[in-house]
Parts: sequence; structure tokens; C-alpha cells
Amino acid sequence: QCTEPQKLFNIANELLHTEEAYVKRLHLLDQVFCTKLSEAGISSEVITGIFSNISSIYCFHGQFLLPELKARITQEWSVNPRLGDILQKLAPFLKMYGEYVKNFDRAMDIVNTCMQRSSPFKDVVQNIQKQEVCGNLTLQHHMLEPVQRIPRYELLLKDYLKKLPEESPDRKDAEKSLELISTAANHSNAAIRKMEKMHKLLEVYERLGGEEDIVNPANELIKEGHIQKLSAKNGTAQDRYLFLFNSMVLYCVPKLRLIGQKFSVREKMDIAGLQVQEIAKQNVAHTFSITGKKRSLELQARTEEEKREWIHVIQATIEKHKQNSETFRAFNSSFSQEEEHLPDSSIASTSSVESMPGADGGGALGGSDSSRKSSKSKRDKEKQSCKSCSESFNSITKRRHHCKQCGAVICAKCSEFKPLADNSRHNRVCKECFLQLPASPCSPGVEAAGEQKKRLAAEKQSMLAAENSLFSSYLQFLEKGKTWYKMWVTIPKSEPLVLYLQGSSQDGRSPRPIPLPGYEVSLPGSGEKFDVKHVFKLCQSHQTLYFSAEDEELQIKWMEVLTKAAKGETEDTAEGLSNP
Repeated sequence: QCTEPQKLFNIANELLHTEEAYVKRLHLLDQVFCTKLSEAGISSEVITGIFSNISSIYCFHGQFLLPELKARITQEWSVNPRLGDILQKLAPFLKMYGEYVKNFDRAMDIVNTCMQRSSPFKDVVQNIQKQEVCGNLTLQHHMLEPVQRIPRYELLLKDYLKKLPEESPDRKDAEKSLELISTAANHSNAAIRKMEKMHKLLEVYERLGGEEDIVNPANELIKEGHIQKLSAKNGTAQDRYLFLFNSMVLYCVPKLRLIGQKFSVREKMDIAGLQVQEIAKQNVAHTFSITGKKRSLELQARTEEEKREWIHVIQATIEKHKQNSETFRAFNSSFSQEEEHLPDSSIASTSSVESMPGADGGGALGGSDSSRKSSKSKRDKEKQSCKSCSESFNSITKRRHHCKQCGAVICAKCSEFKPLADNSRHNRVCKECFLQLPASPCSPGVEAAGEQKKRLAAEKQSMLAAENSLFSSYLQFLEKGKTWYKMWVTIPKSEPLVLYLQGSSQDGRSPRPIPLPGYEVSLPGSGEKFDVKHVFKLCQSHQTLYFSAEDEELQIKWMEVLTKAAKGETEDTAEGLSNP
């Protein structure tokens, strides 16, 4: 029987050992997979799309959190047995995990696509996966580690708090840490559930011998199992296997294998238009049929209960698919109407030319069908990628939107919401218009609904005020493209390793946090030319952020402050510096 202090030490020790193992996994992702793929000539866009901000996460844990935990647990525990104060320092860096988790679905999609279509990518990944350090696990398994880490902190902290005496000086810090970590853990748990679905699809893909391309975030395996197929010729039963997905049924034949069951797809039936019903056959029990657009199958279950379950699950999947299709059609209809009324000068001019008398094939009432089709085709071709980031649209992970101010076609990532002068609701606009538009007064209803959000934003604004900052000033900021934006840039005293960017006309919106560990601070290279002066940059992995100061003195001060923060030097960061 352990004493209470010994139990607390055991939890702390477990945290230390799991943190050491976790840092090794981060090293594998950042210094092995990421580095080797880069050396093999894989584009920086693909690598950043897969590994996101893993360099910052690795740097924080390897250089800051792990050394602090190690010193506390192996050297100081006898005189200072606390964990809460250290884990509370993790809170500002949970924002890094938010970015990683948010990108996780897209990262999985890119890995799966590259493994199928890029031989150099596949060769590098498979060579690394064969190494002992990988432990016979795939790249996708290792990429899940950062997503799983936050929920593990949550479980350890809950256990720690259960055994921590009420009067302990560490209780307040530990409870605050748990509150912050639990919020982040909810996002991670959602990503874990999605990943488990993807792993299930990968398993089925392998069992089908790669015959069907089913590994897609939109696919979901609902049910699978053995079934008997009744021969139409003589009524004999034949062994078959069904995979039911949210969008299709795969009717398969088992292959004869000594190790591991494999299947060959005999028929693929879309859920759209599928029918399932119970049938009564003489001398044959537990039968039902599924009828698709091309084929009808008479099937036999092993028991009456199994038959009812198959019918119920297939029917429920059909109904859900119908509902989703109706919702999508309604959305598509409103989307098409919205597109027709875009304030797009090029579209307007094309339409007006086609509708003029004497235009090719057109009359006074709007032109022929072929002219309209040609116009629509041209329009669609022009709008296949986002105006801001130039990434291609797709129907699942990169939806197409329109700026309500200038009509530009943009993705969700490159847009913001703002009330416009002609209405009180929040309208989607591109980031350029967002920064240029003046504040519009909201209606009382909108104002009341957003009161709490504004209060939280005001609290954040107070934290970022000059008097509460280690260092702050206005700087010009550039991330992509050629347009510089004026930003209020600050490092708060309460979060000395996080840089915040606040647009000068963002009217109380949440500032953008940039955790600094892992970034390098430097001047632009000889090949980088800018119209503005006193430029410096922050680089991490394949991301580069540019800043321009008003004068050389301010540029030097910012570079000193950022360099210290990027190395984790929080003490005396602003010593000898004053806010301009």
C-alpha cells in the first residue's frame, strides 16, 4: 500500500516517462519523416499540409516542457512536490495543438493521396516505416500522437487531483491547468474518432486487395458480415460477404487464403436508389433482397434476428442518404442563385454581350442555351481555386464561398465575417475587404447575441494593451501575396512566449496568436526584395512571416525580443526595452 505522497509521485513519474516517449515520437515526425521527404524533393506545400506546425510542438516539448518536468521530478520533488504550476505553462501552447488538430483531416487526406500517386513519397515513407524506431507503425499512426497527447494530459491531471489534498498549495494551479487542457482535449478526441474511422477504411481497403478506392473522409463503414446468396438458377446457397457504407454496398466473394481473410468485389451498389425488403421463400428461412439500379440480390441470413438487423441498418442508411441528398440539393440551389447575382464585372459583361441582339446564336431574350452553357463553363473554370491562397476547391474539405463585398471567390480559411452597411447580419468577406471595411453598427438583436463575445474580446484587448505587454508596437505584416497590413503586435506579460497580431481595424475580434518556440528570427535573404524598409522575418518549418518596422531601432529591438522568446528565455525578456 502506497502512501498518498508516494501515489502523487508515481503519477508525476508516469507523466515524465510518457513525456520522454512522446518527445521521441515528435523527433521522428519532425526530424526524420519531415526532413527525409524534404530531401527527396517533395514540395514544401505538401510537407506543410501534412506536418502543419509540428516543428513548434517538438521544440516546445523537447526544449522547454520536458526539461522542466525532468528537473522538478528528478531533482526538486522532495522540496517542491508540484505539477500544476508547470502544466499551467502549457496552456498558451495549446493553441499550437488547435492548429495541428484542425489540419489533421486534410493531412490524412494528403498522405493517402501521395501514397497512391507519388512513388518518391511512397518510397521514403515505406523505408522509414521499416526502421526499428518506427515500431512497425505507419506514418499515419505516428501523426496521431500529438492529437492523443492532450487527452492523456487530461487523464493524468484528473488522477493527480483525486489524490491531491484539498489544502495543497498546488491544487489551484492544477485545477486551472485541468480546465484549460480539458477544452483542448475535446477537439483532440473528435479528431481521434475520425482517425479511427480512417484506420477502419484502410483495413477494409487492404482486405479488398486495393480493388476499391474507399479511403475517403466522406466514407463511413456502417456494417459488415458474412451472408448467403441464393442462386437464381437452382436456389443453392453460396458464401458471400457484405460491406455496407454510408454511400454504397459492396457485395463480395471470399478468397481462399491460408492467412488473413481477403475478398473480391463482385458488385458495387449505390445507396441512392437502393431498395431492401423481406421476402418469403418456400423451404428457405431468413431471406431478404436488395435491389439496385443494375442488379437484384436474394440473400439469406443465419438467423431471423440477423436478417432483421441487416434490413433495419440498410433501410436506415438509405433514409439518411436521402435526407443528406435533399439538404445538399437545397444548399446547391441557393448557392447557384447566389452565384447568379455576384457583383462580378467579368461575368456581368459576358452575360450582357450574350443577351444583346446580334450576338452569336443569341436573341433579345437572353441568348441560346449553348451560349449560356459556354458562359457557365467559362465562369466555373475561372472559379476552381481560391483567390487568396490559390488552393483548388473540392466539395468536402475546401468549399467555395464568395466575398459579399467584392465578389471574389474564396475558401473558408481566407474569409472573415463582418456586418455590412446594407444589412445587420454577419456577411462572409475576403480578408482584404475585412481589413478595409469600416465598422458597421449592428442591430440590437445582433448586438445582444454577441455581448458575451465582445466582453471576452475586450478582456483580451486589455491583456494586449501596451501597459500589460513585455513589448508592443505597430508593425507592417506580410504572410502571403504582396499586400502589407498594419498590425498591433504584442507579447503579453502573462504569455511571454506568445506573439499576438491584431489588425488595426478588426474592431474587437480575437487577435491571432503565434507561439514563438521553434521560430528563427532573421533579416530577409539577398534574393528577397521589398518596397518597405526595416524588414525582419520569423521562419519555422516551411512558414515565413514578414514584419516591417518604422525605423531601424525598432527593428533591432523586436528582433532581440523575439529571438529570446523563441529560445524560451522569459526572464528579463524586456530588460532595457521600453514600449515605443
